[in-house]
Amino acid sequence: MAVSVSSSEVQEGPVTSNFWALTLGSIGVVFGDIGTSPLYAFREAVAGATHGQPVSRIIVLGVLSLILWALFIVVTSKYVLLLLRADNNGEGGTLSLMALGQRALGRRSWLLLALGVVGASMFIGDSMITPAISVLSAVEGLKLATPALQHYVVPVTIVILVVLFSVQRIGTGRVASAFGPVMVVWFATLAVMGLVHIKDDPSVLAAINPYYALQFLLTHGTIGLVTLGAVFLAVTGGEALYADLGHFGRKPIQSGWLFFVLPSLLLNYFGQGALVLSDPSAIENSFYRMVPDFLLLPLVVLATAATVIASQAVITGAYSLVRQAVQLGLLPRFEVRYTSESHAGQIYLPRVNRLLLVGVLLLVLMFHTSSGLASAYGIAVSTTMVADGIMGFVVIWKLWNWRAATAAAVIVPFVVVDMTFLSANLLKLFEGAWVPLLFGAAMAAMIWTWRRGTAILIAKTRRIEVPLDDLIKSLEKRPPHIVKGTAVFLTSDPGFVPTALLHNLKHNKVLHEHNVILTIETAQTPRVDVSERVYMERVSDKFSKVRLRFGFMESPNVPKALVIARKLGWQFDIMATSFFVSRRSLKPAAQSGMPLWQDHLFIAMSRSANDATDYFQIPTGRVVEVGTQVTI
Repeated sequence: MAVSVSSSEVQEGPVTSNFWALTLGSIGVVFGDIGTSPLYAFREAVAGATHGQPVSRIIVLGVLSLILWALFIVVTSKYVLLLLRADNNGEGGTLSLMALGQRALGRRSWLLLALGVVGASMFIGDSMITPAISVLSAVEGLKLATPALQHYVVPVTIVILVVLFSVQRIGTGRVASAFGPVMVVWFATLAVMGLVHIKDDPSVLAAINPYYALQFLLTHGTIGLVTLGAVFLAVTGGEALYADLGHFGRKPIQSGWLFFVLPSLLLNYFGQGALVLSDPSAIENSFYRMVPDFLLLPLVVLATAATVIASQAVITGAYSLVRQAVQLGLLPRFEVRYTSESHAGQIYLPRVNRLLLVGVLLLVLMFHTSSGLASAYGIAVSTTMVADGIMGFVVIWKLWNWRAATAAAVIVPFVVVDMTFLSANLLKLFEGAWVPLLFGAAMAAMIWTWRRGTAILIAKTRRIEVPLDDLIKSLEKRPPHIVKGTAVFLTSDPGFVPTALLHNLKHNKVLHEHNVILTIETAQTPRVDVSERVYMERVSDKFSKVRLRFGFMESPNVPKALVIARKLGWQFDIMATSFFVSRRSLKPAAQSGMPLWQDHLFIAMSRSANDATDYFQIPTGRVVEVGTQVTI
């Protein structure tokens, strides 16, 4: 996510060199989260299965078999081979899938909206947990190198995380080029470590047989289900393969996973299994026990670098997702800063960055260890995966024109597996799983409040608005004083008179010689072609309607888009144009369509929204703000 390369760029330049560059980039960015799972996934799964009892061969083979088939079914089959084909104009991710499903149905669906909101909320929750558990698990290697450093694990983790979030403002462009090579070294190291230790007990390869996974689940009852929740840690990050589709393209992600990342992960997991079979005490930290003492510190450094990269990818993914949510009207406007002149996807959201840092530090201070955080981790990702599966059914059925029964036969098994993992993670509700659920519920409440409050606000203002056609007829009969220049009035509904225009006529008693009623729309596609960016309609001698369309992954730059209108006959000159923007001051009403707490939440969110002038990148010297007070 830190490297933004649009799918269209895959078609440019030498195909082969582009393919390998994108594959290397995907290894550095897409697989960071799932690639650091060997640090803790196998250890936590075996610990959950033994429940304090000695490690047995049945447990090791059962856990390994579950991990292998989870990677095959959830990540490889569902995401890599199936959902990567469900691209929204080249883009992927939960909100892209929601928009694709809405378009496939040809109407707004509250079910799809709810699934998109839940999936997005949980993804943002995952953006807090991933840096905390990844960096903690890497730094915990210090305890093995020097037991006296045990008390420094949490402080060192906090320092690394604070530095990581502090450098976000300068952008990731300068360091992104190093992500790929570092992660290639990381995955190669995982593979070598695994190969070296498989010979400790080659019979560990028997776990390839799914019989051991089924036997373990059938014979261990509730403990088997608890273990399944820990096994899910091995596939967390699988949803990132789909979320980063637009940055690298389907083929590079598929190739990187199938031919390099997946084999490296499996070799390492099987190497850990063989080591534990030959030395059961190694389960204390089966990953770091795979190397001799003199290589421990270098491995800790490499693991820390890999976890920082994994965290960086998730953080920038959260930025991208929040921006999409704002564009789709799910959240108020947030300040967006661009950290690269060449890659539009490299953005920085200061407020989101601060909230993530606070959340990550609280998690580290609450749980102290990666084992403690493991209970909170899986539920966020498993919920997102369930939402992706259900929305994927709609896309396969309606957009790909498959028969409903065929689409169900393909997707239902994946949803059942995801639901099983979700159920297993819910068993850890009081051990830490409540954290992402609480955060997800808070995010969902904010999105629901914003959408509901916005709808109520529009309905209230609509009752007092004047149709634009009526005003134009009235002005033709009794024209006010005309001044030179162009006035642009921003509005969400071009059929009615913008509040700023009414106030300009009422208080200043003037009308510009050219008046533009400007509406900005967000399409259900990630990007809009430049040829479809501007639609212009002449209403009268003095009035025109202009509609600007942006994709939900684009940043709305109004002045730049209006330059396109020159081709449509509008001689746009920014220095002779004034932009009129309405600024509403909201007050809670005695009679409202929402509970009082929701009224206050909506008002607080409205006040925290970024200024429209900055969000639409309008020069501040050309803006006139008109204030109004509205009760809600």
